[in-house]
Amino acid sequence: MTSQRSTNQEGNTMKKAIQIRQGDVLVETRSIPKGADPVPPECGLVILARGEATGHHHSVPSARAAMLAKGAERFLRVERPVALSHQEHAPIQLRAGVYEVTIQREYTPEEIRAVAD
Repeated sequence: MTSQRSTNQEGNTMKKAIQIRQGDVLVETRSIPKGADPVPPECGLVILARGEATGHHHSVPSARAAMLAKGAERFLRVERPVALSHQEHAPIQLRAGVYEVTIQREYTPEEIRAVAD
C-alpha cells in the first residue's frame, strides 16, 4: 500500500485516496470529522467488524490504533503501522494515518444486505 500522487488538468499534484478491502470491510484514507467520539477497545483489540455467524472479527491491536465514531460513520486512527487481522483472511498492513471504515453491502432484488464474509 503506497501513497500515490497524480496531477490534475490544472497541473496541481493531488494525493490519491488509498482503499483496502479485507472480506466485507473496506478502509479508505479520510479525515476524522469534528465531534467524533472514541469507541472503547475490546480485550486489547479495536474491532472493525464482527462476523454474524462465526464470531470472527476484523481487528487491529489497540496499542497501535483507535476507533472513533460520528453517528453511523466509523474511523480508524492508526498511530503506527499495524496488521489488520481476521481469522479467515491474510493480514493486511496499514500505514499510520486515518481511515474511514465501511462494512460493504450488496443489493439483491429482495433486499440490501451485508456482504457475506
